[in-house]
Amino acid sequence: MRLRVAGHFAALQHLHKMGVAVKFHQSIYLLGLATALTTSVCSAQEVTSRYAEFRSHNAAMTAVQPAWMGPLIQSDARLSQAVRMSVSKSTWPNAQTMSYGNNHGISLLAGTHLQFDMDPPSFFRNHSSTLHDGFGNAGTQVKWRIASGNAEHGNFAVTALLYHAFAPRVEQNQMLTAFYVPAVVVGKGFGRFAALSEIGGLLPTGKIAQQGRGIEWNLTAQMHPTAKLWFDVENNALFNYAGPFDGKTQNFLTPAAFYMVKRRDWGPAHSAVVFDAGMQIATSGFYFYNHNLITEMRVLF
Repeated sequence: MRLRVAGHFAALQHLHKMGVAVKFHQSIYLLGLATALTTSVCSAQEVTSRYAEFRSHNAAMTAVQPAWMGPLIQSDARLSQAVRMSVSKSTWPNAQTMSYGNNHGISLLAGTHLQFDMDPPSFFRNHSSTLHDGFGNAGTQVKWRIASGNAEHGNFAVTALLYHAFAPRVEQNQMLTAFYVPAVVVGKGFGRFAALSEIGGLLPTGKIAQQGRGIEWNLTAQMHPTAKLWFDVENNALFNYAGPFDGKTQNFLTPAAFYMVKRRDWGPAHSAVVFDAGMQIATSGFYFYNHNLITEMRVLF
């Protein structure tokens, strides 16, 4: 009887220990699960916070710069965060050239003073028996906001930029070498009107005798008649130096229109889509191409 009771008591002790062990493992599991869930929630909140901060860049810029539309050809004096998808068709000697990309890509903001652009190489379809199809130069750009103010603080912007295009690696349809374009862009708003100007240099890194250098000067006059509509006219001039076109000037007049699509309760922190189009029309006796029809879609985010 003692042995039976002792055995029964030992069994109870064993079961009790097993229960304690199970409860202990359950507690460890629940603690680990709670820690994992807490970490996941914190990580999700951090990602959401960073994403919201990323999406708020354009909204932050409205407090320090004007609200005009970025021109079609010349650089904007403002900073912005966007993706630009563009196609153009131009007439060259013995060619009708389509440019898929048109030297645009994605622009990202880093604070309220810096903008970085990344432009993949455009593809050129020449529709010509003498010119080969191929890619242009991939490029990057950095813009620095020197000074600016929104409509309540002067409605102006002054920006410096440096564009760098990489040397070609495939069938080339643009510059023969890498090149740099340093420039200064200024702009001033007057109610529903704005005027912008850009001056810069076109500086290849080599083969100057074959392609020369240049000075670019652009002027833009813009009108904003309705909440979603903009019109502007640009004057795009290129003064050639050295190379085979030394002393010659190419000049275009470029009318353009822009239409913004946005939600009804849109605010600066919301995305918007802009559809725009324009045409470069040569007004000089010398030009490389003419009637350059440009269509574009911009996604502001």
